[in-house]
Amino acid sequence: MRTTAGVSAEYAAGLLGVDRSRISNMESGLRGINAERLRTLACNCECTDETYINALAEMAEPSRPGWWERYRGSLPQGFLDISETEAYAVRLRGANTVHVPGLLQTSEHAMAIFRAVIPQLPEHEVALRLAHRSERQSVITRDNPVPYVAVIHEAALRMQFGGRDVSRGS
Repeated sequence: MRTTAGVSAEYAAGLLGVDRSRISNMESGLRGINAERLRTLACNCECTDETYINALAEMAEPSRPGWWERYRGSLPQGFLDISETEAYAVRLRGANTVHVPGLLQTSEHAMAIFRAVIPQLPEHEVALRLAHRSERQSVITRDNPVPYVAVIHEAALRMQFGGRDVSRGS
């Protein structure tokens, strides 16, 4: 917005009462900006698109922690990243060649996979991963679910984690 309007970082810093380096850090996402300062900047950059300004202001508001934060320190960071990405997605699409996607796995199927990991996971880790997997699935089972398209290769459907009955349930 600032660069499109041809406003210098020094000028923007003066408007907002901050130093120039803070402007750079705000623009790169290293520092936050509150909604009031954002609106001041928008006004001085002659940005009149209220929808855009409101969306930016909403992004500037501190977000409340997501459900996945309960697992921080207990599960690998990648698990939390996937959960956060799915939670904020407007649609999900995936193609899988060797496994049933986690969002579509039954508890029995997921448990069989978690128990097949080498080195073997302790039971409390299996339980944590199973609980996390179940909560992840809420994105497609909640009211107003995220649209989800999954292309699953036949090979993934033929994998029999947990045996034939468990695989048929997935």
